[in-house]
Amino acid sequence: MKKKTNLAAPVPAGITAGITAGITAGIAAMLLAGCAVGPDYARPQLNLPERYTPAPPTSQAAEGVPLAHLSSDVDVHAQWWQAFRSEPLNALVAQSLAGNPTIEAADAALRAAQENEAADRAAFWPNVALGYSPTRQRVASAVASPVSSNASLYTLHTAQVTVSYTPDVFGATRRQVEGAQANTELQQFQSVAAKLSLSSNVVTAAITEASLRAQQAATLKIIAGQKEVLQAYRRQLALGQAAPADVDAQEAALAATEATLPPLDRQLAQQRNLLATLAGRFPSQGVEARFDLDALQLPTELPLTLPSSLVEHRPDVHAAEAQLKSASAAIGVAVAARLPNVTLGVNSYGSSAYRLADLFKSSSLFWTVAASVTQPIFDGGALKHREAAARASFDQAAAQYRATVLAAFQDVANTLEAIDADTRALQAAVKAERAASQSLARTQAQVRLGDASALSLRIAQQAQQQALLNLVQARALRLTDAAALFQALGGGWWNQPQAAVASSSSLSTSFSNSSASP
Repeated sequence: MKKKTNLAAPVPAGITAGITAGITAGIAAMLLAGCAVGPDYARPQLNLPERYTPAPPTSQAAEGVPLAHLSSDVDVHAQWWQAFRSEPLNALVAQSLAGNPTIEAADAALRAAQENEAADRAAFWPNVALGYSPTRQRVASAVASPVSSNASLYTLHTAQVTVSYTPDVFGATRRQVEGAQANTELQQFQSVAAKLSLSSNVVTAAITEASLRAQQAATLKIIAGQKEVLQAYRRQLALGQAAPADVDAQEAALAATEATLPPLDRQLAQQRNLLATLAGRFPSQGVEARFDLDALQLPTELPLTLPSSLVEHRPDVHAAEAQLKSASAAIGVAVAARLPNVTLGVNSYGSSAYRLADLFKSSSLFWTVAASVTQPIFDGGALKHREAAARASFDQAAAQYRATVLAAFQDVANTLEAIDADTRALQAAVKAERAASQSLARTQAQVRLGDASALSLRIAQQAQQQALLNLVQARALRLTDAAALFQALGGGWWNQPQAAVASSSSLSTSFSNSSASP
């Protein structure tokens, strides 16, 4: 009668006791792990100033030039580019955020960091592995057979479970996970910074295109006026009322003005190529949106957050702080590497049999319970120097963090100074254009009456041409300054709806945790 294989053989008492002892030792070690070695991260103290610039702005409202009001009560909207009230601009920014490959790369880097963090968290759990190994072996007849039947040809089936666990006694794993979490936070804010940089580049490129189109229109207007004067000179020449030199001089002035058009055409074409590339398209595909200076409105009220809030809003400051957190965690990892390393576990628990039917019989079972403690004794000072290097890296990250904060305040201060100076420049440009236009009109009337020389007319034309171009550039600079202020203040990412934030960049709670750090 064939004997049945016992697939549910009872575990011997010795094995049970060994496993229980291992689990008890592991729990005891975990209870002893009350704190992690190395410093606990704390945000460096920053003596932030109360204002961005040494003195308040000096520009005042003037006729024809509205003064944008800076208010600390106005927050930066998450879609700040809508403040320019241009639907084509809104659509192009949305298209760029959806199709630009740099955003895809930043989001992919964020996903990779999140997966690496999850992989590091797996170290908190024991490692369990299953194995099955059948072997067919022949022993030389001159050698004693290891089989009880003295057979020289036999098959061995081995099935086993291997369990190992390294308790985090000194917090090395916790510090490793802390560093991985900081790296995830770094990638999160780099993704935010990439979106802010892209949207700012799109807005600036659109303003530049609008400025170039306005300069083209101004140049064409000047050319049309010069052609009218040239025709008048030719009529006067036919009547003997003008000298040939006056006609030649006017033709030269017209040709010089026409020569400024091709460079403007080139710049405009290149700007269109830039807009297409920012939108994630090839230059040959182009973009549908066209931008005119009159269609872009300057916001009447601009935000100006308090200096104490700037470090909470700038993504580059958050990214620098995440690097500082990672460097702090690396110190703990380096310190723990110099301390004993404890490993617990059922190294192997399984069964070996010469027949598959006997694999799970009690007589074929084997087990091993072991623990190990490793204490580095001598390594030539390598671990000591690695800890010193980690502390030096932390000092470096702290200095870089402070440098990033200083650069953030410099950006805001520079933008505020530019807004003030460019507002006064626009006011001066408006006055200059009005005066130059009046002077040109008066000189043209005198030329028609024969009371002004050709030289006076050319001087008036050149002054009016330069005044028109200066006015266009001054208007564009004010729009660019407003966009730069939105960017310098952080872009309003903190005002995004939580659902949109989670879907676009998978932001975790570390955003709020980092903002609440002391």
